[in-house]
Amino acid sequence: MTEPSKLPHHGVPEHQPAAGGIAARARAAAGGPQYLNGLNPEQREAVETLDGPVLVLAGAGTGKTRVLTTRIAHILSQGRARPHEILSVTFTNKAAREMKLRLGQMLGQAVEGMPWLGTFHSIGGRILRIHAELVQLKSNFTVLDVDDQVRLLKQLLQAENIDDKRWPARMLAGLIDGWKNRGLSPSQVPAGEAASFGNGKGGKIYATYQERLKILNAADFGDLLLENIRLFRENPDVLRQYQSRFKFILVDEYQDTNVAQYLWLRLLSQAPSQPGRALSEIIPGATNAPVIPGRLEEANPESRSNEDSSRDSGSAPAAHPGMTENAAVATQLKNICCVGDDDQSIYGWRGAEVDNILRFEHDFPGAKVIRLERNYRSTGHILAAASHLIAHNEGRLGKTLRTEDVDGEKVTVTGSWDSEEEARAIGEELEELQRAGENLNDVAILVRASFQMREFEDRFVTLGLPYRVIGGPRFYERAEIRDALAYLRTINSPADDLAFERIVNVPKRGLGDATVQLLHDHARKRRIPLFEAARAVVETDELKPKARGSLRDLVMQFDRWRAQREVTSHTELAEIVLDESGYTEMWQKDRSADAAGRLENLKELVRSMEEFENLQGFLEHISLVMDRDGEAGDEAVSLMTLHSAKGLEFDNVFLPGWEEGLFPSQRTLDEQGRAGLEEERRLAHVGLTRARRRAKIYFATNRRIHGTWSTTIPSRFLDELPAHNVEITESKGGSGWGGSGGYGASRFDNLESFGSSYSTPGWQRAQANRNRGGGGRGGSGFEERQSSFTGSRSDASSESFNRSKRGPVVIEGELVAKSTGTTSDFSLDDRVFHQKFGYGHVVKIDGNKLTIAFEKAGEKKVVDSFVERV
Repeated sequence: MTEPSKLPHHGVPEHQPAAGGIAARARAAAGGPQYLNGLNPEQREAVETLDGPVLVLAGAGTGKTRVLTTRIAHILSQGRARPHEILSVTFTNKAAREMKLRLGQMLGQAVEGMPWLGTFHSIGGRILRIHAELVQLKSNFTVLDVDDQVRLLKQLLQAENIDDKRWPARMLAGLIDGWKNRGLSPSQVPAGEAASFGNGKGGKIYATYQERLKILNAADFGDLLLENIRLFRENPDVLRQYQSRFKFILVDEYQDTNVAQYLWLRLLSQAPSQPGRALSEIIPGATNAPVIPGRLEEANPESRSNEDSSRDSGSAPAAHPGMTENAAVATQLKNICCVGDDDQSIYGWRGAEVDNILRFEHDFPGAKVIRLERNYRSTGHILAAASHLIAHNEGRLGKTLRTEDVDGEKVTVTGSWDSEEEARAIGEELEELQRAGENLNDVAILVRASFQMREFEDRFVTLGLPYRVIGGPRFYERAEIRDALAYLRTINSPADDLAFERIVNVPKRGLGDATVQLLHDHARKRRIPLFEAARAVVETDELKPKARGSLRDLVMQFDRWRAQREVTSHTELAEIVLDESGYTEMWQKDRSADAAGRLENLKELVRSMEEFENLQGFLEHISLVMDRDGEAGDEAVSLMTLHSAKGLEFDNVFLPGWEEGLFPSQRTLDEQGRAGLEEERRLAHVGLTRARRRAKIYFATNRRIHGTWSTTIPSRFLDELPAHNVEITESKGGSGWGGSGGYGASRFDNLESFGSSYSTPGWQRAQANRNRGGGGRGGSGFEERQSSFTGSRSDASSESFNRSKRGPVVIEGELVAKSTGTTSDFSLDDRVFHQKFGYGHVVKIDGNKLTIAFEKAGEKKVVDSFVERV
């Protein structure tokens, strides 16, 4: 008998239960997994089709996130892969967190050991840190944000004697980001594009910028994927390692991928090649400039014949001589599942390529396409309108959303005279919803351009309607937070020049521009980081004694903080740094109104570090987190752009501004032609499908854009809606005379001679003369107040004029009415009646101003003279 240790060694094949065998029958007797319950047939097919390439076309509200997470659970429960053998890519950290949470709920335990579930950039950064030396970086490299990129590019422009005002650094940062999104290194940028900036020096500065990043031990967001692609192309053994590791690849929102993301996925989605095999045999185009899918022009026309013919066909050469094409494809294509919706590709302006999803069957021959068309979000009329609209697009794979829900309310289309009336009308509808008991968190106003928000914000302040603007400034973008992070980044990576330069003289240390320029010159000559240049310069007499002493103290401080890092928690270290550097004291001595708030922000920053294991983990989180922190608090209307609304849903959705030139955007049409029009139409489709119960479209005949009134015509998208699913309604905004107020509407409210619907320059001059006492008509004493439509009007002033007709003035934000200093006759808990808001009880008294909790309208502030005790 042969000893076990002397048996010939062969690879042990993976085991799967034999059909009809004991294991298979026992598994069947145990019943199906619980996580499959409740899936419709199409969803279940998408979950259980595990072998080969799969494209899941998931329309809005069809449960794509559930399909993706259930598919991962199915892979794990069936034993097809271990958690660390699954690569699952999302576009936001929020989506990744939600996926892990759902997986834990499905499997009945916390999801551990899935290090490769995350965003493109977080996974790319993880791979890059493991193999940093292979791309001339160190594992503790810094990820730069846009501001740091711009600062670095400004330095390079100055070195090249390029006028920063004529050729802004921010413009170049945008160009470089676009090149990286297309997977183009400096040598691959088309000559015409490279020469379009800085008098033909754009390509040269891009190359210098990349070299400088290496010296700084830094990378920008584009590098997290671009350097990954270079890593895989130049190191086939590393690529084989990851190809072998990932048995299943899952991609969310595939329609939003750009070329660099596409190339990265194509490299990883091939079966591992044999050692020594050319990388160009794994993925066409691996050794040459990448090509944007579906486009004829590319960076290296000379390489078109061989490289692109293979890439465009989507196939790869046979792995062995004599192997058929289908067999080669089966050997080389892995189990990749991409989930997306070509009808929701709306990010072309930032590099997304809808062609990626349209070409999936081309790129992965034999791929199975599964359509999810059963919508669980919207009512029948909304879905019918959205489907009819998007059917006008030619560049789509095609699907029709359907629902088993009721038809519900029809989509409404409302015209208004101008954008101010549009805001008033929507404000009135929001108050009606609030009185009807609707939660304001379930209401959204989705605009095409951010400038549309101002009039809604003004109106909401006047009405006392709480609202939140989604997409505002982030916590980590505030100046004091960026300064504190710069200190921590310099401690973490001494080669982070941009962080060190930011705080070298913050607080003031007598180290001005001349000192910083001296350090830059020394660093460039010796090709060393700025911090090391400072360490060298303080040992010379090149600086004046005072500046030399300050710089020496700063260098010693950083050396001490780095030593403390090894024995002190990162939260305590942050407090030490802020105190010893004098930064906290600087704000304590500051007498400005916002100094106290800045100190609170610094305290909040230290508190936010507690959930991370170490300083590097915290800084990595700051660099990669792109989602805006949610705003806690009471219910509020959400106000955002259509692009920001992707992935969200609300019971009630208002869609203002459906006018030619605004939506579809004239700029998009001019720059992109039919492709731009189709993306605008997809954006309209996204807006409609955010609504669960009601979708309300508005357009204005006159709109003020960048301070100038323009006459507009309704959007072409309105005529592409199906008539039997749409209802035309009359604006509730009334006129500037307040016809919709307490006395009801008047038939004269719609007359131009009495309303706010006339705003020519001549009329505005007449109004101005009348307000100055000229009065016109020979001073007849006609003293009409300034009409609410004039360019200098404010909602507050129009409310004061209309008080007698419109009822009580709401006090919210900046007070419309000031306290008279008298004490109110009302008491706490008094039950009162308000003409507009109805019944309620007093919860707070401030002079003659009452805070009242109304039964239907919620909490409002009003003057006591406008309510009566009951």
